[in-house]
Amino acid sequence: MTPPSDKNLLALSSGVAGEETIVVLIEHPAFTLEHIVSNGAASPEGFWYDQERTEWVVLLRGGAVLKFDTGEPLQLSAGDHVVIPARCRHRVERCSPDALWLALHYQE
Repeated sequence: MTPPSDKNLLALSSGVAGEETIVVLIEHPAFTLEHIVSNGAASPEGFWYDQERTEWVVLLRGGAVLKFDTGEPLQLSAGDHVVIPARCRHRVERCSPDALWLALHYQE
C-alpha cells in the first residue's frame, strides 16, 4: 500500500504561459478527478468541448469565463463551481494567469 501524498492543491505548477497543465489526481472507472492550472490559457478559436461525461468544475483560484453554445458567457471567480452536462458544448473564453481548477468527470 502506498502512503498518502502530501501535495497542496493550491500550489501552482511552473507551467508555460498560455498552456494548461492537467494532472489526473484520481482515475477510476466511475470518474476522473483532474487538477488544472490554466496559466492564462483559453480554448483555441473555434474549439468547443463536447464531452461524453458530465463535468463538475470548481475554480479554486483566479478568474475565468466559460462560454456555452446555447447562451451567455458565465463569469467565474474563486470558489464558483458549475455542473456541465454531457454533450453540452462549451469553451474557456478567458482565464487569468493564476486560474486553478478541480474538474470531476463522471457518467450519470
